[in-house]
Amino acid sequence: MATRTPKSASKGPAKRSTSSRSTPAKRGSTSAGRPRAKGAASGRKPSTTHQDPISWVFTMIGKLIVGLWMLLANGIGSATRALGKNARELDPAHRRDGVGLTVLAAAIVLAAMTWRNSDGAVAGVVNVTVRGVFGSLAWALPLLLGLLAWRYLRHPDQNADTGRMVIGWAALVVGVLGVIHVTNGTPYPAGQGQGMDKVSAAGGMIGFLVSAPPMSILPSWVTIPLLLLLSGFGVLVITATPVHRIPERLAELRHMLFERQSETDQQKTPAKRRVKAKKPVDGDGVEIVKPYDTPVLSEKERRDHSPEIVPGLTEEETPAPETERRQEPPLPTPAPRKVEQLVLSPQAGPYAVPDLQFLKPGTAPKPQTKANTTVVNALTSVLEQFGIDAQVIGFTRGPTVTRYEIELGPAVKVEKVTALTKNIAYAVKSADVRILSPIPGKSAIGVEIPNADKDLVALGDVLRSQVAQADHHPMIVGLGKDVEGRTIVANLAKMPHLLIAGATGAGKSVCVNGLITSILMRATPDEVRMVLVDPKRVELSVYEGIPHLITPIITNPKKAAEALEWVVGEMDRRYDDLAASGFRHVDEFNKAVRAGKLQPPPGSERVYQPYPYLLVIVDELADLMMVAPRDVEDSIVRITQLARAAGIHLVIATQRPSVDVVTGLIKANVPSRLAFAVSSLTDSRVILDQPGADKLVGQGDALFLPMGASKPIRIQNAFVSEKEIAEIVTHCKTQMQAEYRDDVAAAPVKREIDGDIGDDLDLLVQAAELIVTTQFGSTSMLQRKLRVGFAKAGRLMDLLESRNVVGPSEGSKAREVLVKPDDLPGLLADLRGE
Repeated sequence: MATRTPKSASKGPAKRSTSSRSTPAKRGSTSAGRPRAKGAASGRKPSTTHQDPISWVFTMIGKLIVGLWMLLANGIGSATRALGKNARELDPAHRRDGVGLTVLAAAIVLAAMTWRNSDGAVAGVVNVTVRGVFGSLAWALPLLLGLLAWRYLRHPDQNADTGRMVIGWAALVVGVLGVIHVTNGTPYPAGQGQGMDKVSAAGGMIGFLVSAPPMSILPSWVTIPLLLLLSGFGVLVITATPVHRIPERLAELRHMLFERQSETDQQKTPAKRRVKAKKPVDGDGVEIVKPYDTPVLSEKERRDHSPEIVPGLTEEETPAPETERRQEPPLPTPAPRKVEQLVLSPQAGPYAVPDLQFLKPGTAPKPQTKANTTVVNALTSVLEQFGIDAQVIGFTRGPTVTRYEIELGPAVKVEKVTALTKNIAYAVKSADVRILSPIPGKSAIGVEIPNADKDLVALGDVLRSQVAQADHHPMIVGLGKDVEGRTIVANLAKMPHLLIAGATGAGKSVCVNGLITSILMRATPDEVRMVLVDPKRVELSVYEGIPHLITPIITNPKKAAEALEWVVGEMDRRYDDLAASGFRHVDEFNKAVRAGKLQPPPGSERVYQPYPYLLVIVDELADLMMVAPRDVEDSIVRITQLARAAGIHLVIATQRPSVDVVTGLIKANVPSRLAFAVSSLTDSRVILDQPGADKLVGQGDALFLPMGASKPIRIQNAFVSEKEIAEIVTHCKTQMQAEYRDDVAAAPVKREIDGDIGDDLDLLVQAAELIVTTQFGSTSMLQRKLRVGFAKAGRLMDLLESRNVVGPSEGSKAREVLVKPDDLPGLLADLRGE
């Protein structure tokens, strides 16, 4: 057989001397380890250990050269690996700047070699190579590289747009070079009457490669339109214009070129200044609330709510309304004495919010990976195995999960696909599979499967997005990105209250940090003030001392209950001012104060100031409910029922969403929910009133159910690091010092309840109210109305007799009632010890 080696191959001097596998052997042994035969070396010179001196010198020189080469190679390799490791540890912004500067340097060098006649050999080679590749458009290559460098340096956070523009420009240039090559006769690099000189004068090798194949089978009047079609595709990619939107873009271009100039000439507004993009307002400058409004801000909502821009002017140069030009908001001034409103102690100079550069960008989103193709094949296989007439029509990759869309055939029940949840999970090798039937707004079933390679959603990217920058409301917070990769930004003032729940490690604390950081990045202390309740003592301690606080961070659950009572009192004080001035919302009240339309009553020393939004954040509700459940629940319910118009908003977080913590009253009055991964289906139903949170994968994966929504939005919560938070807090502290109020966590003055009442205060109050209002004092009536036993009813009657509410017993007759209905409020206050 050909694969066998003959035994004689290792015998004979001739074969051994020519064998490529023969190696120097030890004395007295062969390469196989057997004793050497006496005649094995016949015909060959005996081996000797002595070597010629000249050969030895050359051998040593060779070894020295090899050693030096290996030393140099190892040194260069180690340095390269060290530089690569250090480069990975650099800030992403520095790495992008390095790429941009490298491309800029290449553009400058290439321009110096191709735009002038150089005598150097290297410049000549580069010039010939560039002209040979790009032809008559070689002069434009440095300009394109310069544009790419400017893009990297000017817009480092838009990598996806940069890649799109590179593809578009490449398609445009390739198509143009092909057209140029065809119009010059399609010269070939070799042939009679041809050559590289003519190729370089035409479209270069790129033009030749793209035009020669179609020209060999098609006439030029067909090839040129095809190449122009390629260039047109490049233009569409550069301008991010789909084909179906070409008429719309042409109309916009025509309006910009011909109509805006005439409209600009008609404008008689010489005063121009930079103003913020504001939402529609009425004649009094109050924001117009649209029907079916939602706290979630989207790109569509941003376009619908965008202000009317004066033609010919940019958004920043839009003239301000006349009312706003006349009524500039004054800087907050300290009150002459301690009043009920919140007062600041400003430092020298105005307050400046932190720059967005404090927040680092996240990772670039990946539109598709190999794992997505594998999952599509697995889903298709499952549908085929069970004989279901359905197919996977596409998918949308998000930061954490990918939603695969399945379209059903005619007369196929949705239940046939939803019943395959476990089979799909088995096929895609993931236990966290969530089926959405149907996808809102689509006739398709969504299968959400976690990504093997997740993308990091950074809070900086969310706050730098267009939807966040378009709205300047101080209560705007960045939440993250949804399954389709869209930025999710919400307005806390429209929620109006938020309930956050999730198991330990699911991302709840990071979410609370993101909410607070968003407020610090966008709002000044005179716009938003905060009360932070942190029973854990370590979660929110980093924010101690920021000027937005009106009291030090509260860690004692009892003091937290007292602080919530103070918030209720603050709400009542604000409503008193609203009722006295005739306004329905604190925003209208603030507008009137800033405009100087609201004056205090004659003889009053009151100085009106705008009320800031008051944001109360409770990091762990369960700890408060263990200490003072009744007081905490009453305060939360009262705040959530009434505080919206007063500008007071509540954010409650808990890691134990059970019915004894998140009671029915709290759920009924907190309409917006944000659920992270929970441990059971019961917890998901408590927080969302529906399943789904038990299928989340953790680490920021959440379901957001804003007020008025029927189905939750799956989002990846934005991440903010502790280092970024510390830098932002330091900046805020240097801008202004906080002035705390002493009455926030102070216990209200109360008298001690009489010892003989004990735990029967509630029943005693109900009995007194019942007897006084009916003017009928009967023990049997108390038994029936209060549903208590005879002994308890008799004890209540004795307590009321000792306090002169009813007279003594007269046998079977009803007791005389000594208190009139008009005196009932005073009686109840005395019983409560107030």
